[in-house]
Amino acid sequence: MKVRVQAEDFDISREIAALRTGNAGIGAIASFIGLVRDMNDGTGVSTMTLEHYPGMTEKALADIVSQAEARWELLGCTVIHRVGELKPADQIVLVVVASAHRLHAFQACEFIMDYLKTQAPFWKKELTAVGERWVDSRESDDAAARRWWEQKKAQQ
Repeated sequence: MKVRVQAEDFDISREIAALRTGNAGIGAIASFIGLVRDMNDGTGVSTMTLEHYPGMTEKALADIVSQAEARWELLGCTVIHRVGELKPADQIVLVVVASAHRLHAFQACEFIMDYLKTQAPFWKKELTAVGERWVDSRESDDAAARRWWEQKKAQQ
């Protein structure tokens, strides 16, 4: 498992290559890249500043990955989240999950992103034409994360 919070951009090809190195058991890799949009809630966005609580954020990300590893048979995982000032089209987050089979890779990747959006301590501030605003959590993100909890509860 690799978890990083950084200001620098990331190279998805390099990260996938690093995850694959030396592991011939990998049969599937699923990935997600989140990008800064130029519009949010109908308003143009010129920059997004992401803040975090160092140490606590990395621990929260590692815990999310550990939960995924407990649910699915994973052969590797990389989560990178950027902080600082970003512009539209900049990469924000990378999740790469490796497993022997695609279903586990797809589900674990989706789970990690759903939990990251709701459980990881990041704060986003957008600069728009009408000023700065903090980005609130969305009910749709909470519902996506709740679905995984309800699924696990139903299996018990």
